[in-house]
Amino acid sequence: QVPLVESGGGLVQAGGSLRLSCTASESIFDRGQMGWFRRAPGQRRAFVASITRDGVSRYDDSVRGRFIIARDTSKNAINLTMNSLKPEDTAMYYCTHIGFDLWGQGTQVTVSS
Repeated sequence: QVPLVESGGGLVQAGGSLRLSCTASESIFDRGQMGWFRRAPGQRRAFVASITRDGVSRYDDSVRGRFIIARDTSKNAINLTMNSLKPEDTAMYYCTHIGFDLWGQGTQVTVSS
């Protein structure tokens, strides 16, 4: 079983919204922090947001106030709701289980101007 599976990327116009989901295997979902990173073309992978098992969230300054990370315990998933998207949000987004250093395969988000 693949430990982390992302979905929900796509193409959206600037100002629009997307929601990413990351489903984790039951054995790891409640064990530590999970989060999202992103890698834009030609750049290094960068932190976006994270959430603890108790629901405490943290955001990079570049997305605070626009993105919301949340846990869906009924689906062993974390969701990233991205609002007011900007062209500079264009990147491959990766889900991660921070405690176990596990990574998903990535999902592409493209924001057109």
